[in-house]
Amino acid sequence: MIINNFERDGYSVYPIIIPANPGLLTYNFFLVKHNQSLTLIDAGIPSDSCWEGLMETLEKNGFYLQDITEILLTHHHIDHVGVVNRITEQHPIPVYAHPLAIPRVKRDPEFLNTRIAFFEQFYQEMDCGEEGAKQVDYLKKSVEKNAHLKLTAAISPLEEGMRIFDFYVKEVPGHAPDQIALVDERRRWCFGGDHLIQHISSNALVEPDFMNQRIRSLVDYKQSLKAFMDLNVDLVFAGHGEMIEDPKQLIEMRLSRIVKKSEKIKGLIQSGISTGSKLAKQLYQSQYQKQFSLVMSEVVGHLDALEADKQIEKQMKDGVWHYRVV
Repeated sequence: MIINNFERDGYSVYPIIIPANPGLLTYNFFLVKHNQSLTLIDAGIPSDSCWEGLMETLEKNGFYLQDITEILLTHHHIDHVGVVNRITEQHPIPVYAHPLAIPRVKRDPEFLNTRIAFFEQFYQEMDCGEEGAKQVDYLKKSVEKNAHLKLTAAISPLEEGMRIFDFYVKEVPGHAPDQIALVDERRRWCFGGDHLIQHISSNALVEPDFMNQRIRSLVDYKQSLKAFMDLNVDLVFAGHGEMIEDPKQLIEMRLSRIVKKSEKIKGLIQSGISTGSKLAKQLYQSQYQKQFSLVMSEVVGHLDALEADKQIEKQMKDGVWHYRVV
């Protein structure tokens, strides 16, 4: 699927918009023509539809695969790195991503095994029982099953404050620890990956840091949203759905909804529900099993945020965290 291009002050953006499931609507990635370069930002999922969308967009605009000069990745998730290998196997070019993305896209065995151990302990401490054990088993099987998804190209780092072409690299962790935004201050454009999505809130997913401690993802996401408010940006090229023309208004709405959800969870704790899994079951009912990992990330994110604001505290009892309102 091809939509209208965007042009501003010597730059042209050619969006590649591929239909996705109803929740995500589309997978979005972008070709950016500037000076002598043709940059690909993100790369969809590993599918023929994304590859064909890329080829069609190149051809329609008078380009060839060999005209792409580099690939910039906003974060490591599979729906943003999908056709990187297919490109670089035919046309070796530089690939850039945040340093925290590298062990993830390279599917480093030590990192993946340590991550599995983290989630095994995490789900036990959140009293997830059988559902937690199922998810850990899934993660173990995925190490071998998804080995073919490892990116083969060398990855060069993109960190806060770096500049690449006209882009300023802004770290916006939350949805993923390696999530970055590529900000073009001159044109007031931003390629934001999944930091902001118009039609749905971005999940702040539970992840371990390199010390195997839980990242407070929702706390980070709230801080990233507030920092994003200060950017001089009037158009965000989003990773899914529509492009965002009023990011500040959307951020205000997202922050307001985070507060409301936290208050709802705080109310459940006051009613006597004290563990992460029981809160998740009460709040999400049947979705607890259908979307277990997403639901647990959502609930524990709010627990971390409430704890950071000193509204709740937790105590370990028999290996399980129990929360209470302060």
